[in-house]
Amino acid sequence: MLYHVLYPLSEAQPLLNVFKYITFRSGGALLTALFLSLLFGRRFIAYLRQTQGKGQPIRSDGPESHFSKRGTPTIGGALILFSVLVSTLLWTDLTNPFIYAVLGVFVGFGLIGFADDYAKVSKSNTKGVPGKIRLLVGFLISGAAAALISYNTPEALQTGLALPMFKEIILPLGFFFIPFAAFVTVGAANAVNLTDGLDGLASGAMIIAVGAFALIAYLTGHAQFSDYLQLHYIPGAGELSVFCGALIGGCLGFLWYNAPPAEVFMGDTGSLALGAALGTVAVVTKHELVLIIIGGIFVAETVSVILQVAGFKMTGQRLFRMAPLHHHFEKKGWPETKVVVRFWIICFVLALAGLSTLKLR
Repeated sequence: MLYHVLYPLSEAQPLLNVFKYITFRSGGALLTALFLSLLFGRRFIAYLRQTQGKGQPIRSDGPESHFSKRGTPTIGGALILFSVLVSTLLWTDLTNPFIYAVLGVFVGFGLIGFADDYAKVSKSNTKGVPGKIRLLVGFLISGAAAALISYNTPEALQTGLALPMFKEIILPLGFFFIPFAAFVTVGAANAVNLTDGLDGLASGAMIIAVGAFALIAYLTGHAQFSDYLQLHYIPGAGELSVFCGALIGGCLGFLWYNAPPAEVFMGDTGSLALGAALGTVAVVTKHELVLIIIGGIFVAETVSVILQVAGFKMTGQRLFRMAPLHHHFEKKGWPETKVVVRFWIICFVLALAGLSTLKLR
């Protein structure tokens, strides 16, 4: 909104020309989302405590250290949704169709998560909305977003899959692009959801991953930079850097309250929305495979659950002391903060590895 209101006035007031630049608006979006989170966070958490009573149900088979977290309110992800949505609408170019695709997925998956969190809190157990319903609605939302993204992508790239480090190769997926893109979005949403099990883990990891994709979006949507780096140029993709800035600001503000010991949990409301948004940004920028590298921690958490379930069904033995992976290290005796910080370090290394593919062509 500010872009449309203030930038046209730049002829009379040259200082307002800064609203033309994506980098300036990305910084503004980050600071706005951070400010809104800090401004309303304390009162919102107090409201959640008052209305939820017992807070988020704690798994009876989880690490013993988690039993002390009983009573901690959940649905804190609504604070991220609010701050990111307001900040994005303030700072982005609202004529950009990619913004609506990403925001639609972000809010849609947030509502799926909210329904799941509300069911858990109201019934005081860890079972929320049935998984099949969550997946069905998630695929419908992400499929619609994928169709909008494909329609607004250059024809040569509309239904293609780009390969990291190969500038000329585009795998044509044809009709299967939409289900593939939906799978990426739903997979990313559930991967972040599985990672959200320790205080600060998911929000910190998201800040790092989204920061990497903010740079990717900016370079992909910039004609000169994409040509220099031999990336596939996606007109309009750079505007997603502003959205990513808002995501980082929202996560930073939430982390202020979610840092160990957490005053609030983001719940599925936040984790599904964040993961789906990250996956959608990867689809727009044609960096779906790079998401596997940058989001390697999320992938590892998901794979650990798959291996744990498959291994137990096949052999009757558990491969890990507990899944997802972060609980395995807790069961080994690592303090929660040590697991979180070490996973953040790994996230940072993986983000650098993913960004290195931009130059290796």
